Amino acid sequence: MEQDVVQRVKADPDYQKLVRTRSRFGWTLTWAMMIVYYGFTLLVAFNKEFLGSRIGEGVITWGIPLGLFVIVFTIVITGIYVRRANGIYDELTAAIRSKVGA
Repeated sequence: MEQDVVQRVKADPDYQKLVRTRSRFGWTLTWAMMIVYYGFTLLVAFNKEFLGSRIGEGVITWGIPLGLFVIVFTIVITGIYVRRANGIYDELTAAIRSKVGA
């Protein structure tokens, strides 16, 4: 009986759309996150002078705003995913459940 439900879910076009869009969007966000994190890490590893150099005549160095950018970027990208998951993905999941009756 449960195999029948699994097969109906897998055959559902909404399920296939959910898997395809969620996977593509997840990988896009993953790559964006990796570029930002590894970019910052590479800067720390190979260009400490740049991160330690001052912005203008003040005491703030480039490392501070770039480090804050990494943190803010993480929060924003997490919020984007949560918003999409609570909207589009939940709607598709509800549609699949109502069709399959699970």
